[in-house]
Amino acid sequence: MPKYYTPSEANNLLEIVRPMVGELMEISERIREHQPEIWSVVEKSAGNGGNPGLSKLLPDFDRLDILIHRLQDMGIEVKDLTTGLIDFLAVRDGRVIYLCWKYNEESIQFWHELDAGFAGRQLIDWE
Repeated sequence: MPKYYTPSEANNLLEIVRPMVGELMEISERIREHQPEIWSVVEKSAGNGGNPGLSKLLPDFDRLDILIHRLQDMGIEVKDLTTGLIDFLAVRDGRVIYLCWKYNEESIQFWHELDAGFAGRQLIDWE
């Protein structure tokens, strides 16, 4: 059963969610910095039983997975790890929508239709 948030409920969660998203962004950046290195390491390690370079990055992948699953368990959808974009399901006028938040924003101020994406964001004008 999906979890639906009011704007107030979602904003109250930012105290918990903001540090998680910040950490996701940091891990994502570390992984992106090593992306060319990772692919060649994965290719080489596939046939020879592993690689120390890849092993060093595994904790980042594990932590990334844990944080994403924690957010998903809260009913929050991670949309973009680079910008820290997440969506909370909500109901407005009897239809399901997203409350949209980006890491650098002070609070959740925008919503959009499920199929509209970030470009379709509109100011929240209800509670």
